[in-house]
Amino acid sequence: MTAPNPFTPTFGKVPAVLAGRDLLLQEVETALRNGGGDPNLCSLFSGPRGVGKTVLLAYLAARSSEFGWVAANVTARPGMLEDIIERATDAADELVSSRVGARLTSLSIPALFGASWEYRDPEKGNWRTRMTRLLGTLENHGLGLLITIDEVDPSLEELIDFAATYQHFVRENRKVALFMAGLPANVSTLLSDKSASFLRRAAQHQLGRIDDYDVRIAFRETVEDAGKTIEDAALDRAVAATDGFAYMMQLVGFRTWAASGERACIVDEDASQGAARAREDFISGVVRKTCQDLSEGDLAFLEAMLPDVDEPSSMTDIAQRMGKTTNYARVYRSRLVEQGLITPAGRGYVRFDMPLICDYLLED
Repeated sequence: MTAPNPFTPTFGKVPAVLAGRDLLLQEVETALRNGGGDPNLCSLFSGPRGVGKTVLLAYLAARSSEFGWVAANVTARPGMLEDIIERATDAADELVSSRVGARLTSLSIPALFGASWEYRDPEKGNWRTRMTRLLGTLENHGLGLLITIDEVDPSLEELIDFAATYQHFVRENRKVALFMAGLPANVSTLLSDKSASFLRRAAQHQLGRIDDYDVRIAFRETVEDAGKTIEDAALDRAVAATDGFAYMMQLVGFRTWAASGERACIVDEDASQGAARAREDFISGVVRKTCQDLSEGDLAFLEAMLPDVDEPSSMTDIAQRMGKTTNYARVYRSRLVEQGLITPAGRGYVRFDMPLICDYLLED
């Protein structure tokens, strides 16, 4: 009987092997281990859809407990502030219970956090007051609070309020850390808000493509750790289909493993089928959604690049095809580069950067 599929193309699910982020992880984990004034304790992760932002947050949150942190993982949406308190108290209760359960009675453990209604009850002070009490209780147990915020939304007032308040925790030398992730355009807009100016001093990490070398190692390791082998030709095809995107790697791997059925070795035909199915998944789940969020000007710029197919497009040609001036086209160039959809390809040239976006626009 074959082993369960080890690849995880599920939103936010940490894969068996995290590819190509070793240096970044080392840097951030060192900050969690050392604490203090390390700038990476306040980090912003940006990148296009499918690059692995949510997975990175989930991984770091899971690892943080090993360094004495409680993680409150939330999404930027209405109710975010109260959700931080709920998630923090629940996580603290669980962590303290696991650490000291042998020394405390089952009745006394929940009283540390879970039953401490003063943190949760708005009548017991505003959000900052209740958070200060919570942070103090955590510190009494040798713990810090890591807050992760996914899907940064600069239009959310609660997020702006949070940023303005968080800086006070830092000034008060509270043991706090903040990791935020979002699309490049949203992160950029947030940083331009005067009330969130504190975040401009955060460590900014742009997540891009993963090198083929790292994809190859992670792909093979995932397959072999799960009890199968993979032919070199199949691995070559799978790596090429991944195109350096973390989510695409999981899609290709998942579909390729499924195509291999009960066989102990994954062959080239399996990878061919897997890559084709993964292509459909990525277009429907990532590329189409990305294009739906673009403005008419953004789309006009991308469509003006299509005649060049796999070759870099010159800004002069793009502007002419749009029927606009070069200065006008440069505005959309900057927007699309920031969103990770295109990338500079020499002076005055750009090329597509997100996998399959060119194919989607040609087919649409």
